[in-house]
Amino acid sequence: MAHEPDTQPTELPGTRAELEALHGETRRRRNRAAHGSPEHVAAIDLLGRIEVEIARIEREMVPPLV
Repeated sequence: MAHEPDTQPTELPGTRAELEALHGETRRRRNRAAHGSPEHVAAIDLLGRIEVEIARIEREMVPPLV
């Protein structure tokens, strides 16, 4: 049976600094993985989740314009 990669943590870190660190680590993991491999795809998915969470945090830092 093939090894399934660890695709994503159940919860992302709660601070922007922790998310940025995880983003860097995940980019390195993506870059080491063979293009199109399950590890590569999982890293790309996680990068997207991290970027969405960073954007959410940044939106909360600035009140919306009225």
